[in-house]
Amino acid sequence: MAIAWSETAASMEALSLSPPMSPPVILTQDELKKIAAYKAVEFVESGMVLGLGTGSTAKHAVDRIGELLRQGKLSNIVGIPTSKKTQEQAVSLGIPLSDLDNYPTIDLAIDGADEVDPHLNLVKGRGGSLLREKMVEGACKKFVCIVDESKLVKHLGGSGLALPVEIVPFCWKFTANKLQKLFQGSDCVAKLRNDGEGKPFVTDNGNYIVDLYLKKEMGDLQVASDAILRIAGVVEHGMFLDMATTVIVADLPFGIYID
Repeated sequence: MAIAWSETAASMEALSLSPPMSPPVILTQDELKKIAAYKAVEFVESGMVLGLGTGSTAKHAVDRIGELLRQGKLSNIVGIPTSKKTQEQAVSLGIPLSDLDNYPTIDLAIDGADEVDPHLNLVKGRGGSLLREKMVEGACKKFVCIVDESKLVKHLGGSGLALPVEIVPFCWKFTANKLQKLFQGSDCVAKLRNDGEGKPFVTDNGNYIVDLYLKKEMGDLQVASDAILRIAGVVEHGMFLDMATTVIVADLPFGIYID
């Protein structure tokens, strides 16, 4: 079952993807991601300008859009990719592409998230594309976020995994130390992300990423966001606050649709 939820919704409506009395279905995490992605693509209409997300969940949505274009069920779609990887995928599927310079307003963006809190605030960027994702998804009329239930947290940082911050390479240690001190009350540890071969991970924009690991809540998220962005050397952070309009969660045999 897929679930979408909205802070303003008076109730939650469960959308079953299997007969009500059928036994529970055991699916892999990737299969759950695919269910959420396909449900999100139901929001897509011909003639739309679409923000195409990055990551393992968004990949399924981009594949589905390409499939519907080939079948003639969608037409006149323009995609705005959020990474070089998504751009390559979309080109291989025959999805027409452009950019924000030509389409400064986007009808709909579909992307995944690393964390989702009860207020639909997100952590994104563990795949390294947070800057372009925030630019594209900040320009859209509707942002549909697709996740499996493992991404739901009580508060941002609650998974114990990284809160990414994109920084310029110049004097990165200086910037990382500033970030760690900023959240010392949350027992923060700041680590430079590497590429798996001992070298710094480099984003599509030529920047580095410092991952913040927090053991305690960071407090007011807007205050935290502003404080991070005031540090010289910081380009952007992975908190997407008040941006998602809909979150679709694949959680079989149960689901929640939040709109």
